[in-house]
Amino acid sequence: MSTEDGRGSFDLDAAWDLAAPVSIRPERFGALLYHFGTRRLSFLKSPVLLDVLRRLEDTPTARVACAHAGVAAAELPAYRTALATLAASDMIRQRSAS
Repeated sequence: MSTEDGRGSFDLDAAWDLAAPVSIRPERFGALLYHFGTRRLSFLKSPVLLDVLRRLEDTPTARVACAHAGVAAAELPAYRTALATLAASDMIRQRSAS
């Protein structure tokens, strides 16, 4: 399943990482993400999504990162959409197999 903007194709069962040129600045509302390569700024309005992003590096899949951050199964579609948006803007990247 995919949408015209590509956000529907995000694979929760793949391994993902924060892109190397991205910095996270925690805020009361969630966080700011800044991509030093594209100079793009993204606002995270969810502390839980911030927790998911912080867990990506240490978990085998985005689905596991979501589970460890306390995302309920019923909430996964919304988090898939949010993560797809971050992937489309190069804030997160699929981890290459080593």
